[in-house]
Amino acid sequence: MTDARAFCTGISFFIDMTSYPGLMVSVSGVRGRVGEALTPEVVSRFAAGFGHWALARDPSKRTIVLGRDSRVSGPMFHHAVIAALESVGAQIIDIGIVPTPTIQLAVEHHHAAGGLGITASHNPIEWNALKFIGSSGLFLDGDEAREMRAVVDSDFPRATWDRLGTIERDDAAIERHIAAILALPFIDVEGIRARHFRVALDCVRGAGGRFMPNLLDRLGCEVSSINMEVDGRFPRPPEPVAENLGELEALVRKSGAVVGFAVDPDVDRLALVSNEGKAIGEDYTLALAASVVLGHRDGPVVTNLSTSRIVDDVAERAGRTVVRAPVGEVNVATRMRSEKAAIGGEGNGGVILTEMHLGRDAPVGVALILQLLHQENRPLSAIVSDYPRYSIVKDKLDLPAAPLDSVYKSLRAAFPDATVDTQDGMRLSWRDRWVHVRPSGTEPIVRVIAEAPTQSDAQALIRAGREAVEKLSV
Repeated sequence: MTDARAFCTGISFFIDMTSYPGLMVSVSGVRGRVGEALTPEVVSRFAAGFGHWALARDPSKRTIVLGRDSRVSGPMFHHAVIAALESVGAQIIDIGIVPTPTIQLAVEHHHAAGGLGITASHNPIEWNALKFIGSSGLFLDGDEAREMRAVVDSDFPRATWDRLGTIERDDAAIERHIAAILALPFIDVEGIRARHFRVALDCVRGAGGRFMPNLLDRLGCEVSSINMEVDGRFPRPPEPVAENLGELEALVRKSGAVVGFAVDPDVDRLALVSNEGKAIGEDYTLALAASVVLGHRDGPVVTNLSTSRIVDDVAERAGRTVVRAPVGEVNVATRMRSEKAAIGGEGNGGVILTEMHLGRDAPVGVALILQLLHQENRPLSAIVSDYPRYSIVKDKLDLPAAPLDSVYKSLRAAFPDATVDTQDGMRLSWRDRWVHVRPSGTEPIVRVIAEAPTQSDAQALIRAGREAVEKLSV
């Protein structure tokens, strides 16, 4: 079994996972393969522990918002979570199958003690997870997660028969989310509507099928779509990376769309296909969205250590700086708050707009990209061609049993001229390239990501990282 301490080296907080073999516990939540590490019993324990912890923090707040994506295992875990939350006296507000950012906004709207999302985001179909949301609408940070996990592992009290929790439905959460997007002051809704943009859409049979058509219709778009059934039977790997978007690329070409939009199952990540029918890489989503926002709002851009330096190029043109944070949405969100950032996000297609809420939000990204096409009045391919092109290569290796400190030491010695960042694993950077080695927060693997002006240069950095990890595995 993979040593939990080796897995957590470089992650922003450590949680002992030996009590739950195979379960991934990190800033990204609690996740595992259904029927193996992740069972209704495990989900119930974590949900009840979270509920007790959240309600105890502020006795004036008794509500917990609950939502989920469309995964096949979702209904089973939904029942388990409801029973668990009722058992600690929570007043549950169930908003059904919705995007994760909709859950976050609903926590804020209801002034709830917290929220639970039953979703494994971009993970394969056999996975599911719980995402824990605090009363601020943000995911739990390291200190909060440690406190919550201590409750999970304790003999916390349950409600007696006369103090059991209640449940009610809120079917307006999606409409409130859409209305908030359309009310953003730098989104020219009427101008976009007048363009009648032809767009292509791939919701990978996730929660986006309940949201995206409505938003695009309200923005006057003519939509050609695929994979809109909300049944969780993903027809392809659900992560919206370029190699998984061939069907959407073909749809863009066939329909003559000006842009193709692909979201992941819980709709917090957005990838783009250009009018030429080519996926431009999920790293460009944040950069292009930022180019709109920086024309209207002051402040830096905050992103994580594994995001393309195309964000730096966009910020530099606007006379702004880029602040780097550890990988993980909550790490970026909290740094955005402290830096008073205009916009932030991650290179996986996650856009976080301060003016909306501090969470990755693919629908917000869609609105910003349509605004960009409207105000630029030229093809997406032409807009992208204005910026330097980099080659980014992403590799992953099995997690070695030993801590990764030796890997970091080896890389530092091999590249003494690099700027070193150890906030999250190790990132070595130069003026026009970088390599980042870190343990994944969602899978038992090591991620090695590199970017350079050419594919061969990026591959060379990947090889250096791979060799250092493989030496540790021998």
